[in-house]
Amino acid sequence: MSITVAPFLRNVLFADALVSGAAGILMMLGAPLLSPLLGLPQDLLFWAGLALVPFVAMLVVLARRTAVSRLLMIDIVAINGLWLVGSLALLLSGTVQPTMLGTAFVVVQALAVAVFAELQFIGIRRAAATASF
Repeated sequence: MSITVAPFLRNVLFADALVSGAAGILMMLGAPLLSPLLGLPQDLLFWAGLALVPFVAMLVVLARRTAVSRLLMIDIVAINGLWLVGSLALLLSGTVQPTMLGTAFVVVQALAVAVFAELQFIGIRRAAATASF
């Protein structure tokens, strides 16, 4: 089943792509500088940033369409949910020893991801409600 990409959902997808893209670039290019400030491993920052590249590309492609698969949009929400859980698990696992700034960095980006997931879920629900009329 396809859903229409209404302006609300399109804007949320583009905003997620913009924020995720900026974070990815910051983490990839800034890993050597950020690592000592955040107390997070340089490789973790680089590879987490690199992992965002295909996600950002997918968000941009979906935002430019007029309709997308409902299941694909649910996958986007799930990916954001997994990023949120992974971020918090990283902090709770004890495998890293972030500085206070590092902890704030992880928590703030996790909260931003949670907001995008919620907004995308709202966009899916709105599209479903509009389709049923």
